[in-house]
Amino acid sequence: MLILIPVDNNDIDEAQITTIDDAKYWALLEFGEGKVQKSSFFDNYTDIEDYMEVIIIKDNSQYVWPFEELGMAVLIAPTQRYIEDIMEAFIFKELYDYNISINKA
Repeated sequence: MLILIPVDNNDIDEAQITTIDDAKYWALLEFGEGKVQKSSFFDNYTDIEDYMEVIIIKDNSQYVWPFEELGMAVLIAPTQRYIEDIMEAFIFKELYDYNISINKA
């Protein structure tokens, strides 16, 4: 499974999630067998040719239609900021579904 996260830098240990508009890099994480198998960083998500299944965003105020159009699930990391914390929350299903969160608002 390929997971996309907009981040502020390209260091896997230091990168923090940002808004889509403020993303300096895009972390692409290959997730399988309960852990991140591989990580890559891109300047623009449109440079990625592989099928991405999930995008994780910072909050529900972001414009995500281009990602939904690609068939991606959109999840929100409500309090997690670093990639390691976000992926731990992903494993334990602690991220919010974007479509559910906007319908509650």
